[in-house]
Parts: sequence; structure tokens; C-alpha cells
Amino acid sequence: MSMDPLLRHRIPEPELMDDPAQARAYAEADFSEPHQAVVAHFQRLFPGFSPQQAIDLGCGPADVTLRFARTFPATRFLGVDGASAMLSLGRQAVAANELAQRLVLQQCYLPDTQLPAGVFDAVISNSLLHHLDDPAVLWQTVRHVAGPGAAVLVMDLKRPESIEEAQCLADHYAADAPPILQHDFYHSLLAAYRPYEVRLQLDEAGLSQLQVEAVSDRHLLIWGTILETLVDR
Repeated sequence: MSMDPLLRHRIPEPELMDDPAQARAYAEADFSEPHQAVVAHFQRLFPGFSPQQAIDLGCGPADVTLRFARTFPATRFLGVDGASAMLSLGRQAVAANELAQRLVLQQCYLPDTQLPAGVFDAVISNSLLHHLDDPAVLWQTVRHVAGPGAAVLVMDLKRPESIEEAQCLADHYAADAPPILQHDFYHSLLAAYRPYEVRLQLDEAGLSQLQVEAVSDRHLLIWGTILETLVDR
């Protein structure tokens, strides 16, 4: 399929999902397959590794964070997000799962230099990158929070080659979703980055050691190990 000139460049969407109805629809949707895949990819790529402290960047209503917390019962987690509506629902879920003693959710807008520097041995993020007008914000934050030896795993959408392909993916994967989620998924696909674009972002951020791969018809995985502290002085 040839590249659609309309999708040669991404079409940005709002950075925050802070509308209560939107947050509620997202929190109640069944994302079990892609969200559990994030955990499965982490276990596959970092076999036998159980982090002590992990941070989830752009945690939303914390479904992915909770899945990690249940998988790694000895790990303490910090989930951060800029949307108060998402965090409110996330905190309810954390309390319902009785994980508040080792899973804390915090509102912050990236980049945030007040986040703990160089202390996390796992940095995860799901579906944040395509929301950012400046992708360097995410990679700067990864550099800031990751400690030496940290495992990094970022999963995000992959921009299709054409408007037609984006619509086909939306029709296939969001057919049974509420209209607001159908709209959001389609526009998120248009706002996503392609593998070569992410590769350039990583090289510019001094994170060339991280790998970029397509792991489904709609998802990218960015992963690797931070061998030394990269906190910008």
C-alpha cells in the first residue's frame, strides 16, 4: 500500500483526556488484550526481572499499572498523569484492588523535574507518546527518572499508511466501543508516530540503545535497558 500524502505527517490530537465522560468511557472499556500484552512483553523482554520501584508515565485510569502491580507483588509503583478525571478513576480502582500501600497515583504534567531522579529500575508507558505535541518530553522524562540498569518499555500506536487503513483499523478494533472511543481511537491512529520517526526521536534524545519494533498491526514497542544513569545535570 502506498503512503497516503495526507498521513505523511501526523495529525495531532489533544494532549490530555480530562473530560469526565471520556475518562469514564476509557476506564470502563475492555482493553484487556492490549493492556495485558504490555505486561507480557515486559516479561518476555526482561525475563526473571522483578523491579523494586517502577514508574508508569501517562498511567490514565491505571489499568496497565494495576496489571503490573498484580504481576510483580514486591514492586512499588508510581503512576503519573496530567488528567485529573483519569486519576480519580484510577485511585478508585487502586483502592478496590487494595493496592494503595504500594501503588501511588500522582498528577503531573511532563516534563516535571520534580519527579524522583534516577531512582526507578523500571519505566513503563502505554499510549502516551501519540498524545504529546513534543515527543522529546517523554524521552527527556525517561532519562530523568531511570536509574542505572533500568528496564524501559513503551508501547504506543503506530500511524497507518493511509486514512483508509486507519478507518479499517478503527472499524475492526473499535466496532463495539462507545462512539466517543471510536472517535478517539481513529484520531489517535492519525496522531501516532511511525517507527522511523521514533528512531529519530530516540537518537536525538541520547537513547540510541532502545529498540523500536512493530508488534501488531497497530502497535509499536520501544524497549531496552538503561546501562547508566542519564539524569540531565
